Amino acid sequence: MTQMPQQHENQHHQNQPAVTPDERVARHLKKGASLLAVLHAIQDEAGYIPADVIAPLAQAMSLSRAEVHGVITYYHHFRSEPPARVTVQLCRAEACRSMGTEALAAHIEGHTGCKFDSGHHLDTELETVYCLGQCALSPAMTINGELYARVTPQKFERLYEAARASTEDLV
Repeated sequence: MTQMPQQHENQHHQNQPAVTPDERVARHLKKGASLLAVLHAIQDEAGYIPADVIAPLAQAMSLSRAEVHGVITYYHHFRSEPPARVTVQLCRAEACRSMGTEALAAHIEGHTGCKFDSGHHLDTELETVYCLGQCALSPAMTINGELYARVTPQKFERLYEAARASTEDLV
């Protein structure tokens, strides 16, 4: 499973008019769509779930705001704030652990100056995930939603620096 690169709308659409919460909900609310599907679509567009879409989404789906908020906070994938400029997700499941992901995690923390699962640090966030579907090619990770396998410390450094360079103009 791969994700689209995590760059929120302000980075992509600076010259376009802002989308209102009602417009954003209407854009993604399709007949028969589940709450999860709509939340994924909103996050794919915005990079996170803006707080101001919760009330109109709840109303449109005949749910309470608490129910929508509960789903957003229950699933680790959903973000309530814009993502960091560079988001690294490292698989730490058993197959990747057996292939050295913990040593790679220590290297990543040392290289970036960030700690896993502790939120944004400067412009980087490190997140633990459990299984990216690349068990035969472990260790695996994503950087800004792009999937990479057989990651070594040296490969990570190249990928990380390339991601930082490609997002420099978005700061």
